[in-house]
Amino acid sequence: MLIVEAVILLVVLVLISNVISHYLTFIPVSLIQIALGLVMALFWEMQIPLDTDWFLLLFIAPLLFNDGRRFPKRELWQLRGPIFANSILLVFLTTVVGGYLIYLMIPRLSLSVSFALAAILSPTDPVAVQSISKRVKLPDRILHLVSGESLVNDASGLIAFKYAVAATVTGAFSLSHAVGDFLYISIMGFLAGFVLIWLIEFARNFLRRQGINDVVFNTVLQLMTPFVIYVLSEEMLHASGVIAVVTAGVVSHLQSNHIVEDSPELKLVSEKTWDVIVYLLNGIVFLILGDELPLATTKLIHDVHFNTFQAVGYAFGAWVILLLIRVIWIYLYQGITKPRRPSFRVALLAGLSGVRGAVTMAGVLSLPLLTATGQAFPQRSLVLFVAAGVIIISLVAAVITLPLVAPDNPVPLQTRASFSDEDDEEPAEDENSPETLNQRYLMSEAEARIYIMRLAVSAVEEHRRIENQRAAYDLILDYQFIIRKLELQTRDDEDRRQVVDDEVTLRKIGLQGEQSALDRLYTHHQISAQAYRSATRAIKRAMRRIDHPNRQLDLTILKNWSTFLHRTWLRIKMVIHHAKSPSSDNEWLLIDRESAKSAIKALSKYLGADEVDPQALDKQAIYHLVVFYRNRVERARKDQRVSRSVYAQQLNQLRVIALGAERTGVQTLLESGNITWQMAGRLRQYINYSENVLMMAVNDELD
Repeated sequence: MLIVEAVILLVVLVLISNVISHYLTFIPVSLIQIALGLVMALFWEMQIPLDTDWFLLLFIAPLLFNDGRRFPKRELWQLRGPIFANSILLVFLTTVVGGYLIYLMIPRLSLSVSFALAAILSPTDPVAVQSISKRVKLPDRILHLVSGESLVNDASGLIAFKYAVAATVTGAFSLSHAVGDFLYISIMGFLAGFVLIWLIEFARNFLRRQGINDVVFNTVLQLMTPFVIYVLSEEMLHASGVIAVVTAGVVSHLQSNHIVEDSPELKLVSEKTWDVIVYLLNGIVFLILGDELPLATTKLIHDVHFNTFQAVGYAFGAWVILLLIRVIWIYLYQGITKPRRPSFRVALLAGLSGVRGAVTMAGVLSLPLLTATGQAFPQRSLVLFVAAGVIIISLVAAVITLPLVAPDNPVPLQTRASFSDEDDEEPAEDENSPETLNQRYLMSEAEARIYIMRLAVSAVEEHRRIENQRAAYDLILDYQFIIRKLELQTRDDEDRRQVVDDEVTLRKIGLQGEQSALDRLYTHHQISAQAYRSATRAIKRAMRRIDHPNRQLDLTILKNWSTFLHRTWLRIKMVIHHAKSPSSDNEWLLIDRESAKSAIKALSKYLGADEVDPQALDKQAIYHLVVFYRNRVERARKDQRVSRSVYAQQLNQLRVIALGAERTGVQTLLESGNITWQMAGRLRQYINYSENVLMMAVNDELD
C-alpha cells in the first residue's frame, strides 16, 4: 500500500472516529480510534509499515512542543517545584519499582525490558487529566499538581524509556555511566532547546523587521520548529530532543505572552493550525495502535510461553501496579503538604486520573525490531500488547468510575485527540465570591448570540431603504435562520414542539395564500397553464413535506426547501422557459411576486381573526416568515433590480453595519454582567471571523 494512500485512509478514519464520538459521548474518542484501527487490520487486512527511526520525530516532537506551549498557567507556575519533583521522582519511582514488580509478575520479561515498559507507561495524558478533574472536583493544589505533572512527565518518562531500551539493545548497563550520560543529555537538551528557540525567534523577528511578515510563512516556520530542534539536539549534540522541544515550547510561549499581540492574525492562525496538527497526530497514533494489535496478538497466540488470557492478565496487573504507586505517592504528598489528615478518596481520584495517551503509544511503537546482535527485540509483541492494554484499561476505568464519583456532572472524558478550541470551558469560580454572587443570571452562549444578532437585524432594518431592500432582506433572512436554530437549542423538547407546530401552521397559511394567488392569476389569464401546473405542483410538494410525520424539529430545514430549492427551481424554470419564450421571464417573476404578496395577506388575515390569539404564537416565527416573503417580493421586482456589483456593495455595507451592532451588543452584555470575559472573547472572536470573511469577499470582488 502506498504511503500516500495510507495517510489519506488514516486521516479519513480520524474524521470518522470524531463523528462517531459526537453521538457516543460516553466513549472516549481514543477507544473509538483503536476500534477503527482493529477494523482496518482485520477486515481490510491493511497494515501501516512503521519505521522506528522517524516515529518519535514525527509524533513526539510536535506533541511535546505543543504541550510546552500550553504549559505556563499562573497556578501551575506557583507549584513549579512540586510539579517538576513529581514529574521526575514519580517517573523514576514508577520505572524502578513498577518495572521490578512487572518483572516479578512476568518472569519471561527481562529486567531492562520491564523497566522500559514501566517507563513508557509513566506519562499521563494532560487533556484527559484536566477533563477528569472537571467532574471529580479535586482540591486545587492536587488538581494543579497532577495537571502540571502530566505536562512534564512525558520528557522524563521518554528519557527513562530510552535508557532501558538502550540497555536491552546493547546488553550492557553501567550506573555511573548512565548517571553522567543522563546529566549531560538533560542539561544539554535544556540548553539546546533554550538557545535554538531563541535563535529561531530572533531570526523570525529579524525577518519581520525586513518586511517578511507573511502569516502563512511564519506559521509554517513555527510548525517546523519542533522538528528542527529535535533533529539538531539528537543528531548534532547527542542531547535529549525530548527535553529540547519541551523547553523550546515553554520558552516560546513565555516570549509571546504579551497583553497586546502585535500580530493577532498570526496568533490566531498558528493556534488553529496547531489544533489541527495535534488532532490528527493523536488520532493517527491510536489508529496505528489498533492496526498493530492483531499482529501482536497473533504472535502471542503462537508463543509457547504465553497465551492471550495471560497477556490480558499481565496488562491488568501492570495497570494495577501503576495505579497503586500513583495513589500512594499522592496520598503521601497530601500528608506532607496538608496539616490535617490526607484523604484517600482524593488520592484514588488523582490516581485514576492517570490516563495513558498518545505519548505512551508513540513511544512503545518506536521499539526497535532488532538488538545490536541482530536478534529480535525480546518479547516486543508482549510489551506492545501490555502497553496497549494499559492504555485501554485506564480509559475504560475512567469512563466507568466517573459516573460513580460525579453522577451530577456528565462531562465526557476527553484526550488530546478530542481537544479543540470548543472544549475550552469557563474556569471554575468560587460560588461564594462577590463576582459570582453579583452574576447569578448569566446568559448562555446561545442566548448571547441571539441577543447580538437581533441587534444586528434591528440595525439593518434601520438602514433599509427602497434601493437596498433586496440586500437588506437577504441579510435579515440569513440572520433569522441562525437565530431560529439557536432559539431551538435554548428550549426544552415541549417548547420546541410548540414552536414547530406554530411555524408549520403559519407556513400552511402562507402556502394556501400562494395557491390562491396562482388560482387568481390563472383565472385572469395572466399566466400560462404550464406555469400554473408547475407552480401548483411545487406548492403541493411543500405541503407534503410539512405534513410528513418524520419532519425534523430543527427549523433550519425551512431554509433548505423554502429558500434554496425554491430559488434553484425558479432559476431552472426561468432558463427553460426563456429558451422557449423570452417573455416567460416576466411570467415567473409575476408568479413569485404575487404569490409572496398573497401569502403575506393570508398571514395578516389569519392573525387578525377573532379566534386566533397572536400573543400565543411565537413572534419570531411570524417575523421569520414575513421577512421570507418580503425577500421574495423584492427579488421578483424587476423595477428594483440592480447590477450584481451594486448589490454586492449594498450587501457589504449592511454587513459592516450589522457587525458593528454585534460588537456593541457584546460590550453591552459584558458591562451589564450578563456574560463573562471568556464568553465575550469567544463572541468577539466569532465576529472577527465574520469580519475576516467579509474582507475576503470584498478583496475577491476587487480582484
